[in-house]
Amino acid sequence: MFANYLIGLREGLEASLVVCILVAYLVKTGRREALRPVWTGVVVAVLLALGFGCALTYGSRELTFEAQEALGGSLSVVAVGLVTWMVFWMRRTARHLSSELQGKLDKALVMGTGALVVTAFLAVGREGLETALFVWASVQASSDGTHGPLIGVVLGLLTAVVLGWLFYKGAVRINLAKFFLWTGGMLVVVAAGVLAYGFHDLQEAGWIGGLTDLAFDISSAIPPESWYGTLLKGVLNFQPDPTVLQVTVWTLYLVPALGLFLAPVGFGRSRGKGGGERETGADEGSAEDAGTSAAR
Repeated sequence: MFANYLIGLREGLEASLVVCILVAYLVKTGRREALRPVWTGVVVAVLLALGFGCALTYGSRELTFEAQEALGGSLSVVAVGLVTWMVFWMRRTARHLSSELQGKLDKALVMGTGALVVTAFLAVGREGLETALFVWASVQASSDGTHGPLIGVVLGLLTAVVLGWLFYKGAVRINLAKFFLWTGGMLVVVAAGVLAYGFHDLQEAGWIGGLTDLAFDISSAIPPESWYGTLLKGVLNFQPDPTVLQVTVWTLYLVPALGLFLAPVGFGRSRGKGGGERETGADEGSAEDAGTSAAR
């Protein structure tokens, strides 16, 4: 449940910040008449994401077992690829998100109402589709028959909406660069588990390898039905009896991805006092004002 809460919080907060920046900028510049098309684009994007999630959930039930596993495994790989790109992109652009969106909004204002709808739709829709796909893949990997994973996602999204509203009102100020660094790092760990389970699905579908070649089996020490086995499964997608392929894929993804993600990004060199050089990066300082200052 925690892993799904993290997904909902992280992805939902990105979308909330996008909306916060767009609305705050229009309010500050006295162009409130443009708020309606922006909200129209946001609503359409949310409905599209919900429709996409429903299509994945209910559409896959009509397939054979092998087809379900093949679809689940393939989409899990795609979802991990998208979320990995997203966390690295946000890692680099968190500090400049406000100015980037405001520039796109200025161009859309010149082009008219339709362009405003499209701008808001694309800005929020991308996050929504990525969230729907990754949440679906994560829920599939959890193999949890209860509503726990979905409840975690909903709670995460609700938390993100509340934080976005507080951001807009200026009641909350968070160092966004650090927030996206830590949550992004945890999301990479979650993605590694989703990717490994995606390959497990592909093995069950008979696409690659077999399920008999186990790397280890510690089911007796960590029973899947125990509270701690369930906790590890829910947080890290841990499996006590993974195949060699799963362990290999998990390691080959997690080690380089987490190492690159936590490394300094966007750094250059500038002259400090005394003629020495110092590194300056995109993570220096804070990114607290992502749209909140525009609301004032």
